[in-house]
Amino acid sequence: MSQFIAKEDHERDAAFSKAMHGKSAAQKSAFLAMLNKDSKSQAVAADAYFKHWDNKDATVETEKDRLERKEDYANLTRNYYDLATGLYEEAWGQCFHFCRFAPNEPFLQAIARHEHYLAAQIGLKKGMKVLDVGCGVGGPAREIAKFADAHITGLNINDYQIQRATRAAGLCGMADQLKFVKGDFMQMPFPDNSFDAVYAIEATVHAPSLAGVYSEIRRVLKPGGTFGVYEWLMTDEYDPTDAHHRSIRLDIEQGDGIANMVSIKEAHAAIAAAGLELQYAEDLATRPDHTPWYYPLAGDFQYLGSVWDFITIFRMTKFARKTVEIMLNGMEFLGLAAKGTARTSASMAKAGDALVLGAKERLFTPMYLMVARKPE
Repeated sequence: MSQFIAKEDHERDAAFSKAMHGKSAAQKSAFLAMLNKDSKSQAVAADAYFKHWDNKDATVETEKDRLERKEDYANLTRNYYDLATGLYEEAWGQCFHFCRFAPNEPFLQAIARHEHYLAAQIGLKKGMKVLDVGCGVGGPAREIAKFADAHITGLNINDYQIQRATRAAGLCGMADQLKFVKGDFMQMPFPDNSFDAVYAIEATVHAPSLAGVYSEIRRVLKPGGTFGVYEWLMTDEYDPTDAHHRSIRLDIEQGDGIANMVSIKEAHAAIAAAGLELQYAEDLATRPDHTPWYYPLAGDFQYLGSVWDFITIFRMTKFARKTVEIMLNGMEFLGLAAKGTARTSASMAKAGDALVLGAKERLFTPMYLMVARKPE
């Protein structure tokens, strides 16, 4: 796995983050934060990110292309979230993940319940020291800390997201219960046997090797500790020789900053290779729910759980996404938005369509639940 591990340079990353984001992390509004980026720095991030995808559709992409993305996973992930974080926050909120829905269940309630379910599955209790691998801007960490009364340490490779997460924790009076640390989850900055439990919510898909990141999780877990993950995976229905299937996978990867998405079988093998004991595994996306998990992403109003969710669902409609793309292009032209904002938005919109299509054709799941234990 060492072939994928790049030497970290926190000073370089912090300097670039400061140049690109300035003081925008302190903005309450994600939209205003997006307008306060340095255009030259963001253009650099966009060029560095999209070089991995330009002129590489499913008909011409090679294994060499995928290997290059895996080898550059750290930069790819940092650049992606430098570009995409504001768009995520503005459209989806501060919990960057999907969830199941009960009939007529409000969006934010369902998001929180999905987090509670994972916390319950791994047995979180008061006073536990817990690691959130790939914590984003800290939305799930805040919710799980309140739900389980545990102390959560969030690990993140992106400086800007750490600033946003730390700010939010302070504003809600949880600074003593939450800590956010800069680091690469392929080489975690924690001693062996540091945490009672570890979880990851749709984050380890960014790893160049699931066995590699799961091995690090095993290392920092205390003996007998539990790891729970919602993993993004291709299902057994996915056929890598089918150009249509490959196109769906590639569109998801490009729009979501993923170097190399793998199959359910490979994820199981990675758990075993890491020395973890798999206790439970289930694709929650296959539950016979009346409301599909992807309905907000599809902009499908028939499943609207609350009138308060109207804006969230409307933002996901094709009309709204195209309108935003046109608006952002205009703002870039006028110098009101940083270069690369519109392109990132368009890429994310394309991924959204691929996620819905992949779900409907049962090729993809964003919620493959695995619960594993580190042996005593």
